[in-house]
Amino acid sequence: MDGIWMHVGAVFMGFFAIMNPIANVPIFLGLTSDYDEKTTRLIAFRALIIAFLIISLFAISGQFIFNLFGISLPAFRITGGLLVFLIGFHMLQGNQSTVHHDKDKPDDDTLEAKLSVAVSPLALPILAGPGTIATAMNYTAAGGVPELISTIGSFGVLCVITYVCFISGGRLVSYLGTAALGAITRMMGLILAVIGTQMAVEGLQGAFKVLS
Repeated sequence: MDGIWMHVGAVFMGFFAIMNPIANVPIFLGLTSDYDEKTTRLIAFRALIIAFLIISLFAISGQFIFNLFGISLPAFRITGGLLVFLIGFHMLQGNQSTVHHDKDKPDDDTLEAKLSVAVSPLALPILAGPGTIATAMNYTAAGGVPELISTIGSFGVLCVITYVCFISGGRLVSYLGTAALGAITRMMGLILAVIGTQMAVEGLQGAFKVLS
């Protein structure tokens, strides 16, 4: 039981660092600044539902994807770790990684065009980007059903927290200030870089065992 709770804590912190709901608030506000409150809430809800479905799909079918493409867990951990480290490194520099964020915003004023922001860039790649997918698959590939449920559940809880941050984003930014958000981004970047390094180290250890 203690092992499961430790797994839940590690997964939640990993997802929290890479999704960074607090530091993503300015991104969300920038994409929805011209929209009314009802549309903004709908965009946030749709983006998080899509992100949850994407992560759940990769968490459940991770082993099948490995077998289908002949990918080994050590190789995936090394690649995923490097990817997560790269995102964390960019966050440490106070920048947004190009594999993590997309600044494109539709010019069309129709409701469907506004809601399309929920799919891209919000759901993918901001919330459920390559790093988040790599983290989910890494935590579930070698585990059983308890690890799978705890991973999906942890991401679900984080989605709820992210939704609250998004819809109250204006008050959050005015309360914390730009400097505080920058500091949070760098702190999460450091945690993320360490998580990526740990994933890569575990992958290298597994690769050496396979080769030996």
